[in-house]
Formats: sequence, C-alpha cells, structure tokens
Amino acid sequence: MASDPFPRPIGTRTRFSGLLAATALGVYLLLVVGATTSLTGAASSCTTWPLCHTPADPLSQTELTIVWSHRLAAVIVGLLVVASTAAAWLGDGSSRVRYALVAGVALYAVQIGVGAVTATMGPAAIVPGLHLALGIVVFTVVVLALAWDLEATTGSDDDAIDVSPEPLPLEEEPAPTRSLPSGRLARAKLTAAAYLEMMKPRLMWLLCLVAAAGMALAAGPALDAYTVGATLLGGVLAIGASGTFNNVLERDVDQRMSRTSDRPLATDLVPVRNALLFGLFLTAASLSVFLTINALAAALGLAAILFYSVVYTLLLKPNTVQNTVIGGAAGALPALIGWAAVTNEIGLPALALAGVIFLWTPAHFYNLALAYKDDYARGGFPMMPVVRGETETRKHIVYYIAATLVGAIALAWITTLGAVYAAAVVVFGGVFLWFAVRLHFEQTEAAAFRAFHASNAFLGAVLVAIVVDAYVLTGPFL
Repeated sequence: MASDPFPRPIGTRTRFSGLLAATALGVYLLLVVGATTSLTGAASSCTTWPLCHTPADPLSQTELTIVWSHRLAAVIVGLLVVASTAAAWLGDGSSRVRYALVAGVALYAVQIGVGAVTATMGPAAIVPGLHLALGIVVFTVVVLALAWDLEATTGSDDDAIDVSPEPLPLEEEPAPTRSLPSGRLARAKLTAAAYLEMMKPRLMWLLCLVAAAGMALAAGPALDAYTVGATLLGGVLAIGASGTFNNVLERDVDQRMSRTSDRPLATDLVPVRNALLFGLFLTAASLSVFLTINALAAALGLAAILFYSVVYTLLLKPNTVQNTVIGGAAGALPALIGWAAVTNEIGLPALALAGVIFLWTPAHFYNLALAYKDDYARGGFPMMPVVRGETETRKHIVYYIAATLVGAIALAWITTLGAVYAAAVVVFGGVFLWFAVRLHFEQTEAAAFRAFHASNAFLGAVLVAIVVDAYVLTGPFL
C-alpha cells in the first residue's frame, strides 16, 4: 500500500496545497494588520518586545488591541510558515517549492528582527518601509511555492490547443440570423433590447463602481451630487460606446463563437451603419457630459473609448497572448476618471487604485478564458489557455491574485483607508484565492465560473469598502 506523499496530519497533496494557501493568506493578513499598526501609530507607542508592557504613557484600548493582534498574528503565521516548510521537506515537495519556503522562513526571521528593532529603538533606526517590504517578499515567496506546487500536482504539458490559432473559415459556419417580429410593439422592444445589448450593460456596474471609488478617494466629505451623477452618466455612455464599437469590429468573429453568435450585429439584427452612428452618438454624449465637469475627465473618457475599441479590440485581442494583461488598462481608466472629475488632476492614490484594477483583470478574465477556451480557439484569439495551455493559465491566475493583493496593500499604505477596506480585502481575497486553488484540482468549466464570480465579488466588495471607508465614514454621514 502506497504511503502518503506528505507526513500526517497533512497526508495528501490537496491538504498540502491547502496548507500553503492558508500560509499565504496568513502572511497577507499579517501584512494588513502590520500596516494598520503602523498607520495608527500604535507600534511606536509600545517600546518593549516581544511582549508589550504597559508604558509610562498608557496605550488606549484600541492601540493595545492593535499591537497585541499584530504580535499574536506574527507568532501564528510564523508557525504556519515553518509547518509548510517542514511538510515540504519531509514529504514529496518539489525542489523549487522546498527552497522557496526555506527562503521564506529565513526572510521571516529577518522581518521579525527588523520588527523587534523598530519596536525597541523606534522607526528611525531602520530604513523606512523595510519591515513591510520584507513581509511583501515573504508573501510573494509563499505564493510562488503555492503556484509551483499546484502546477506540479495538477498540471500537464499538452493542454494547449495551438501555438498560433487560426480562425475557422467563415463559410464553414453559416451566420445565424434573427428575424424581426411582425408586430410594431414587439419589433420596437426587440430593437431596443438589441441596442442595449450592444452597450454591454453587464460591465457597467463594476466600472461605475471603480469610478465611484476614485471619486471617494479624491473627495472624502467634499463630494457633491452633481459630480457623482455626471461622472457616472458619462461613464455609462462611454462604456456603451466602447461596447458598440466592439460589436461592430468583431461582428464576423462573433459569428464563429458560441457565446457571441447571437449578438445583434452577428445576426444582422442591427445594421452596421446604424450601430456606428449609435456608437458615435454615445461617444459625443459621453464627452458632452464629462465636459460639464472638466476637460481632463473628458480626455480620459475619450482615451478609454479609443483604447478599448481600437487598441484592445483591433490590435491586442487578435494578435498577442498578453491581450488581457495590457487590455486591463481599459478597466483601470475609470479610477483615473473618477479622481480627475473631483480634482482636475491625476493623483497617486488614483494611480494606485488603477494599478489594483489592472492587476486584477488577468486574474479575473483568465477564468472566463478557461471556461470558453474552445470558443476562443474557434474565433482565432490567442488567449492564454489556447496558446499556452490551461496549466499555465491557472498558475498565472494565482500570480495575478497575489499581485492584486500586494497592490491593495500599497493602496492602503498611501491612503487613509481603514478597517472596512482591510476586512474586505482579506476576506474576499481569501475567498478568491481559495476558488483559484480549487480550480487547479477540479479543472472544470463550473470551477472556472466559480473562480470568475469570486473575482467579481472580490473587486465589488473592495470597491464598496473604499467608498465606505473614504467617504461614508469620513464624510457627511457622520
């Protein structure tokens, strides 16, 4: 009878991957608690280590809770890092996983030393940000070990379709058509629904939430109703214009793909000329609304339309496997638009928020690419699962989740975001990572969709938390 690949109580490879995932989340939680400790000034209020003795100027109950939470979390997370490393060496961990975890243990020990010096001698005794930077490196190392372990445990070398996919000839798949009903009212309803469908309304709520988060970060209590309404209306119109142009430019390819074959232009329900005029109208309307706020918001709105319609749709999507990565800039622009609408400039917090969205996009969209891998191959799009395989795609999902979480820490570090934001990032980031890990073991369309929906939940929760922390808890609602 074969022995377990890892020592008990771990035993199975699945449990070892779960241990690595728990360790990664533990390190990340420690980063969040540590950032909170630093930002609140609680760390500098307790000058003893490893215990926090009552100083001459007693800590408040809140400060004391923060300091002790940080130090207790450090002990628990340290045990997780050591346990993961021991399990890898005593069990069937690959060499790169083993050495990565050894590096993690060593760096964690250094980080503890830096924390002790900071606590006893003050922040000025150490290079500013070194403690946090070491924590980010430890988190990165553990995530790399997790991704490599999942690749070795669940991956294969032959799951790509074609290094350079070619679309099927159009004549091999006759274009579907939709006939208009005879009744005027029914025809009007179908036509109106078709124009609404071209605007891609399902994208609007999330992108508008990105813009709202940008406005909340910029304005705090100074945000006014007109700026909010005009920015969101201009954003909805810009998204509608981008979606319409995308429908026009991809109408032939849409006919080849099952998920898009019933789109209005793919089925000749809407004439191309009418769709173009509709897209131009939406563009003009969007710019007109943005111009009532300021010219910078209008320029960024136009850039978003052009980037998605031309750069992404025509240049990136059909030509490079990095289409989703670079194309994430389109989804990140609403963060800049929201900030610019309030301040008439682009600030560092806006760039940090845009960075989070940019890094989140591949982790989000690669799940959809996995679910529709064959469909994208039929369309001739060089998506990651098509040209590099599902194993590589799943590994990159884990990479980009980690990068997104690091970006979220950076956003917290340069803003005044507090407990609501931290809780949302940790809880929903953990859920997102867990579903990504499960995707490695299940490898089904259903699992890919669960990870896709988890990514939506993560970003939605984080953006709502930004609005709550930056505006509601500091604004006129108090």
